[in-house]
Amino acid sequence: MCGRFAQVQTRADYLDVLASELEVASGQDNVPIGRYNVAPGTRVILLNQRDGKIYMDPVNWGYGPDWWIEMKRQPVINARVETAATSRMFKPLWNHGRALVMADGWYEWKKDKQDAKIKQPYFIYHESKRPIFFAAIGRYHPDEAVPLDDDGFVIVTAASDSGLLDIHDRRPVVLPPAAAREWMDPETTPERAEELAIGAATPTDDFAWHPVGKSVGNIRNDNVDLIKPISNP
Repeated sequence: MCGRFAQVQTRADYLDVLASELEVASGQDNVPIGRYNVAPGTRVILLNQRDGKIYMDPVNWGYGPDWWIEMKRQPVINARVETAATSRMFKPLWNHGRALVMADGWYEWKKDKQDAKIKQPYFIYHESKRPIFFAAIGRYHPDEAVPLDDDGFVIVTAASDSGLLDIHDRRPVVLPPAAAREWMDPETTPERAEELAIGAATPTDDFAWHPVGKSVGNIRNDNVDLIKPISNP
């Protein structure tokens, strides 16, 4: 799963890696976003495409449709790639609400083999240390002055393999730039989007990771020290 991530660099840095030829409708600046501990329930800059342009909209991380909210259930933050395209909850978002979360890496907690209550956090990132893009799906109304109750997004996840499986059995679907551009294109069919999410995702062997301090577990902590490796996990 993906329950925390870092969105640190400037908007321009991410767009340079995305390498889209489309016009960017939202404002760009050279000020780092600087979020080292992005948590569910907060508004996150989401890349999406509409009207032939790229937009960067702040959208709440977490989603639940009307019927879900009426059941008094908490918003969900992830959607499994194996079922999202066909599920009652996520199919409408898959078909018409595909977007990207730009990030520098994400955190996972590895359970201790002797005591499952003890968990060691790890920071996971592309081995090149370049920005990455999570496949996301959501529902939001950018023209509304106040976000609607059921606005929000989730990050699409897949099963882990290789060495990453030792840390956690799920991981966010990370799309390389070309696949990311196609994913968020409204003209891409739901079927093609499924092919991208399953077959074009960045393989786990392209990622690196290291243990980090447990202070990342507190959402009040948000600084560069959170992603720094520690020597004695």
